[in-house]
Amino acid sequence: MTELVIALVIMTVVCTAILAALPWLLRKRGVVMRRTKFGLTLVFESENLDHTPVRLLNVNGTFQSVCYLPDDLRFELACEYHRAMASVIEGLARRAAGRDVRVMVMGGGGYSLPKYLAAYVPAARTDVVEVDPAITAIAREFFFLDECLEKTGAQKDGRLQLVNDDAWAFVRAATEPYDVIVNDAFSGKRPLGPLTSAEGARVVRSRLADGGVYLANVRCACAGRGSEPLREVEEAFGREFAHVGYVPEWPDDPKKPGNNAFIATNAEGVLPTDAVVVK
Repeated sequence: MTELVIALVIMTVVCTAILAALPWLLRKRGVVMRRTKFGLTLVFESENLDHTPVRLLNVNGTFQSVCYLPDDLRFELACEYHRAMASVIEGLARRAAGRDVRVMVMGGGGYSLPKYLAAYVPAARTDVVEVDPAITAIAREFFFLDECLEKTGAQKDGRLQLVNDDAWAFVRAATEPYDVIVNDAFSGKRPLGPLTSAEGARVVRSRLADGGVYLANVRCACAGRGSEPLREVEEAFGREFAHVGYVPEWPDDPKKPGNNAFIATNAEGVLPTDAVVVK
């Protein structure tokens, strides 16, 4: 019994020492560790497939954002699903013929899409709703959010508003319609809130202007085992919208999990040409 107690004490001391040294060990490898609402958050650098330097955000074991590091690429979009979303929003802005396009982005992360809209889509007036101030602080410090705000003036002129709130509560409380609602908030592999449900689809539709568009990052496979989240979203939003589809991250490998850009709208001609049309 005495030997067991001694062994447990030694194990406790060793584990405590390892945990205490972990931040130092990570910093030695160029990894920044922060505590956030959704768990341990890591910021680190790597390269994409064409060897362009990138910075990544990992929250509780799930990659949630990536941005380019070169000066001339910092506000560009590194993820395919963000590019698909931006293409839809840019199309709406062109059709708006000089009118501002109101956009709500649910979930900040590294603020990739809001930064792009601030830099390249002047007609977009974007409200970004992030529940965790620690995530926004990380975006300011490591993902060039402050640099974007300074260079574009988007916050000063009202084109980009940062809101610290629960995104589901915010969309439910909205009193003026949005042209675009983007759901880029997720915890682990599933969207946050009831936005896979019939209630979520009804609320979103009621908060969109005529011809408005709902965009969502649905992270899962597109076929076979693991595709249930996408099927649930298709069913819920298919009841409320005339046109539903998605742009898969891995069109040639539909069973591979990916960040898929889901689109729902009552407007004609919004679904991208490379979208899988559900309805």
